[in-house]
Amino acid sequence: MENLGDEMKKVMRHNAWQDRYQHLVDTVMQDKYVQRFLSENEDKITQELVEKSYAKLYEFVQERRKFDEGSPSMIAPGYEPILFLNYRSIDVTYVPTNELLAKQEADAIKRRVKAIDIPKDVRDATFDAFELTDEREHAYSECVDFVNHYIEQPKIFRQGLYLQGSFGVGKTYLLGAMANELAQSGFHTTLIHFPTFAVEIKQAIGNNTLNEKLEEVKKAPILMIDDIGADSMSAWIRDDILGVILQYRMQEQLPTFFSSNFDMEQLEVQHLRQSQRGDDEPLKAKRIMERIKYLSKEIKMIGLNRRLQ
Repeated sequence: MENLGDEMKKVMRHNAWQDRYQHLVDTVMQDKYVQRFLSENEDKITQELVEKSYAKLYEFVQERRKFDEGSPSMIAPGYEPILFLNYRSIDVTYVPTNELLAKQEADAIKRRVKAIDIPKDVRDATFDAFELTDEREHAYSECVDFVNHYIEQPKIFRQGLYLQGSFGVGKTYLLGAMANELAQSGFHTTLIHFPTFAVEIKQAIGNNTLNEKLEEVKKAPILMIDDIGADSMSAWIRDDILGVILQYRMQEQLPTFFSSNFDMEQLEVQHLRQSQRGDDEPLKAKRIMERIKYLSKEIKMIGLNRRLQ
């Protein structure tokens, strides 16, 4: 014969469990969202189906409360719990909110612009925020025209732009604005600060990533080379890096942009001709310039240095 005390404990535990279960059922059935769902589907739902679905209904009630409170402890943060009929039971699905979809789209757009060593204001640049003046209107119009034509006919080759002007006139900002505008339409752009890129390329020799870095830039769907001519360039960087990049892009007719403090003639004579060792190499400089001229047309930008304002 079983001990009477043990038997009583079993009964008490059973009753306590029954009380907890009934409390959970009451919580579920009193929830306004559950009541609305049951009312909207009363012709399809039986009491047996509801009883089979208590676990899912309870999950919904708990997650819906967290969703309404904005709690980060949800099963799927950013997703709204929704009840639905799933064959012979009631189930829960999680639907992304408009806010999450907007954030995902914004993140996707940002990922389409690969900015290497580019300032944050340029990474966030837009045409709307560009301060338009009479002196900068031509460059602005050329950039907008390129974007519009490229979006309409991305497979037709169109020269990029060589934006030339003094410090702070907005050359790099316009490149960033173009890249972000193109990203809105699903196009990928790589924007590099060339002097920094040259340093990284030299470092890549030591860690065996040279080919990877070169291929990534060389084959970018749209490439923007910022600040070319800002620092002295070795013959190796000029011929085996820049030359290889430009040759590939010319052959494949890939959109390529430049910004520089030098105009094209100055870039050739004052920068590309002179190696770091002091050698004068006009033919090699001319070879690079022919590729730049094929890929882009020169646009002069003038105006105040906005970095000092």
